[in-house]
Amino acid sequence: MITTVVTVTSTFLAGTFGAAAVVSLILLLIMRELSSAHAEESGSAKSKILSHTLLIPISPLLVVFAFIVAVKVLEVL
Repeated sequence: MITTVVTVTSTFLAGTFGAAAVVSLILLLIMRELSSAHAEESGSAKSKILSHTLLIPISPLLVVFAFIVAVKVLEVL
């Protein structure tokens, strides 16, 4: 038995988690770009390692972002 409160809460949480995923993806992409630019300019090994390491959380977040976009497009259609 699903009540109105459960439906509203789950919808709110889904939107909140989706927004958090998109914001964290944007921040990680900015960090990767900055560390990559720093590695190219200074030749820093730490920046190069950080730039490659940031691909680990970026990849699943890109999949989540694609899923969110697909769901929103299907809602419009």
